[in-house]
Amino acid sequence: MTGLRIEERPDRLVVTLDRPEKRNAIDADLIGELHAVCAELETNPRLLLLTGGAEGIFAGGADIAQLRDRGRLDALAAINQAAFARIRALPMPTVAAVDGPALGGGAELAYACDLRVCTGRAVFGQPEVRLGILAGAGATYRLPALIGEARAKELLFTGRRVDAEEALRIGLVNRVVAEPSELLPTAHALLDEIAKGSALALRLTKLAVDSPPAAHPQLDLLSQAVLFEDEEKHRRMTEFLDRRRSR
Repeated sequence: MTGLRIEERPDRLVVTLDRPEKRNAIDADLIGELHAVCAELETNPRLLLLTGGAEGIFAGGADIAQLRDRGRLDALAAINQAAFARIRALPMPTVAAVDGPALGGGAELAYACDLRVCTGRAVFGQPEVRLGILAGAGATYRLPALIGEARAKELLFTGRRVDAEEALRIGLVNRVVAEPSELLPTAHALLDEIAKGSALALRLTKLAVDSPPAAHPQLDLLSQAVLFEDEEKHRRMTEFLDRRRSR
């Protein structure tokens, strides 16, 4: 891969955007590499940490030079949207670690992850209307789900940028770290907490949360029925009861 750096760990994949000369702009080649990452995580489910390699930049958006030359058939091909939807649908939880600007498609890539951690210099924004297009890779429906319809419309209509403090206040990010050096350790610590849970329980919990309202409560009941028969559930509960008895 030329646009991504991949680090494999036993329970997670660390994926770093690596196009510093282009401010990690998202082009067609990078999208292809993200599809390859998704294929790996669909086959061998693990946690995902997604971050930017260049200090002070997550992703400056789509590659405008490519975007300018795309026509209606390219739009209908859902080039970026399909990759981000695939990230959103990954079996195990995902965390985006954001340092510096996450704009346009870069912000939509962060929204596609389940959780977001950022530095104090992180900035989120959707400038698409000022370029004559709309935010077509997920922001029109993921952003309202994250921060509410009225706030999302304001950001989508105006292209106004949101700094880290506001992003935390409105629920766009989960945590803000004081120093850039704390970003990856904090993101890994969050994933470490997640990894303490049962892998199957995590998968089914994510599936339930991401499912449409009409799927509930039937999906919850079916998922719980599967988990009630899982050996991992019996082992974990037995260990819990043994610890309580020992105290």
